[in-house]
Amino acid sequence: MTAPTEERVRRIVHVDMDAFYASVEQRDNSELRGRPVAVGGIRRGVVAAASYEARRFGVRSAMPSMRAMRLCPDLVFVKPRFDVYRAVSQQVRDIFFEYTPLVEPLSLDEAYLDLTDYLHGRTATRIAQEIRARIREATGLTASAGVSYNKFLAKLASDQRKPDGLFVIPPEAGPEFVHGLPIGRFHGIGPATAARMESHGILTGADLARQTLEFLTARFGKSGTYYWNIARGIDTREVKPNRIRKSIGAENTYFEDLRDLPAAHEALEVLADKVWRHATNAGRVGRTVTLKVKYGDFRQITRARSLPRPVESRDEMLGMARDLLGPVFADPHGVRLLGITLSGLDEARQDEPPRQLGLFDQA
Repeated sequence: MTAPTEERVRRIVHVDMDAFYASVEQRDNSELRGRPVAVGGIRRGVVAAASYEARRFGVRSAMPSMRAMRLCPDLVFVKPRFDVYRAVSQQVRDIFFEYTPLVEPLSLDEAYLDLTDYLHGRTATRIAQEIRARIREATGLTASAGVSYNKFLAKLASDQRKPDGLFVIPPEAGPEFVHGLPIGRFHGIGPATAARMESHGILTGADLARQTLEFLTARFGKSGTYYWNIARGIDTREVKPNRIRKSIGAENTYFEDLRDLPAAHEALEVLADKVWRHATNAGRVGRTVTLKVKYGDFRQITRARSLPRPVESRDEMLGMARDLLGPVFADPHGVRLLGITLSGLDEARQDEPPRQLGLFDQA
């Protein structure tokens, strides 16, 4: 591949807060510092976030809490504080907007920034360093950043030197960097797709780059074009600060299949909190709730329910998801994935304040 010419090179930064929820809890409670911490429920729930001390024991997000406790008997569970996380996230975003209006938040703890036309005589790397320093000063937390010429590589770069790191992938190094990565590291390639690729002998970026576009589209449909491009370090997606979303969703794949309905109900609470938080932050309301269920044998179903009016609250959305889950939950293979999507979106009425999230022992 020919590296982008200087006139076409974009300067994209991906900023990712380090172990965000857990780090906020450690910041605010000195007794938690240096200890393995998990944000989430202790009994039937799942881990929503884990500190780096906990990750050394193999504790990861979406892991059942009881499994996490077996891996790390000294693990400390804390309930989430969504109001605090949102407030800190807003502090961080305010810093971003001082450097560029082109900020595309992906969640409370990460965002893309396009600095191409806002360098003002500085390099994107220098600005990323400054942003990280200001985040630490303003919040007491650390952030990792990746700098590159497109979104795909910037996101990969931000994960290279976590925590509290900065990594740069220049245009001339992009394809080679991608070729050396295992497929499982690629953003946009999940475990199931990675397994399918591995069945075709595609284990690394270099293996993926050797495939023809026809081969990839024949086996992976429309996504084949995306895979062909990223294997060559190509990603033309723009940073879009005002994306018009058709739906807002969240899903989790569980390390151990869910076989207990109360545990599945708690897992749905985690997802409902995420979806409702994202909808509230985006100023959107929706009329249709869709439940996604993947069983232990990889069969997948969806069930949906629509209202003649917008869903009024997080609890109403959760209730609809639970009603949809009940008739399809019992299965001898257990449930390995759950998802909730809110669609039929419209702008929230400006004369009504956004409803507060119901607090639950998950994030």
